[in-house]
Amino acid sequence: MQRFLDPSVLAGISSLDLLAKTVVDGFVAGLHRSPDFGFSQEFAEYRAYTPGDDLRHVDWNLFARTERAYLKRYRGETNSHLMVLLDASNSMQYRSGSANAGPPKKMDYARFIAASLFYLAIRKQRDAAGLIVFDDEVRECVRPSTRLGQLARLFAALEQAEPHARTDFAKPLQHFQNLLHRRGIAIVISDFYQDPETIVQAIEPLRFRGNEVVLFHVLDPQEMRPVLNGSAILVDLETEQKIEVVPEYVKTTYREKADAHVEQLRSRARAAGMDYQLLLTDQPLDAALREYLSLRQAGN
Repeated sequence: MQRFLDPSVLAGISSLDLLAKTVVDGFVAGLHRSPDFGFSQEFAEYRAYTPGDDLRHVDWNLFARTERAYLKRYRGETNSHLMVLLDASNSMQYRSGSANAGPPKKMDYARFIAASLFYLAIRKQRDAAGLIVFDDEVRECVRPSTRLGQLARLFAALEQAEPHARTDFAKPLQHFQNLLHRRGIAIVISDFYQDPETIVQAIEPLRFRGNEVVLFHVLDPQEMRPVLNGSAILVDLETEQKIEVVPEYVKTTYREKADAHVEQLRSRARAAGMDYQLLLTDQPLDAALREYLSLRQAGN
């Protein structure tokens, strides 16, 4: 299954639709073989069609007999809402490898995650899904929906999302709360280059409306464990501030600060009732998909 989830392999797939299908089909196949994690979509009942429902779920054989439209419902189907808030600030364009080797950019890895989550939500779980792309402003908003063509709209928005400006969680979260009409799962994908307390305070209000909130912390492995052979100038991609460092610094002080930042964000998020997952861009995507699916099934 790992080859379906390897980001270095996925980077060679040009279509987000094909990429998401490859990831999710491989992931679901692995779940079917796993004794530890169920994935059930057994038919349970019918419900009457209402305007706006996806016509693909109509039982046309039943319609031919009764001239009434009914949709098949499945066990585990609760019409949940998935909302992904995607950080597209300048720091997300970082990658440690070259164009032909190494892990993908953080932005591309975040795209892989979001596309796979959308495919899993809409095609496998029949959930409504939406997207907010932000930096210091809301750059794109696709409202949650199960309408025909929603997956294509989400993929188009992901394709157009390019890093620029700085991160500001306040505006996108306010925007999300304004369009939220029912509770669901909110997933924030970011490298979270802000003070952990500031981040959690900005995101925590989403929990007050009954949402399950997950922070997917996307980092390049070199950001956690940089390797230097000599002195180097590090440049902040958002502020353009520069600092000269030596190998001894990155082996000791830098690593301690990086570990402390991750641990503070993890502990503060969980204390606020939010889930947290560190995702390095050289790791398979299964941790992100499992986190979503476990929350999705727990809510049934």
